[in-house]
Amino acid sequence: MNAHDQDRVQHLLKQALPPVASESEPELDLWPAVLRRLDAHPAARSRFKWVWFDCALLAGLALVSAAFPASIPLLLYYL
Repeated sequence: MNAHDQDRVQHLLKQALPPVASESEPELDLWPAVLRRLDAHPAARSRFKWVWFDCALLAGLALVSAAFPASIPLLLYYL
């Protein structure tokens, strides 16, 4: 690439991309909105509740561990 091509590419890039302000700040802080949304839904902050699928996975893990004791190190590796 010669100097003429480099100048042309630089000129095209300056036309295509707007200049960026050096001290640009976000126009809106989203964190207060997130906190308000969490406070509006108290269930989102409630303690963990067991559902049937969690119990089924735990029972399946116990059955696999009891049926195949050699698989315990493998299961612990993936946990």
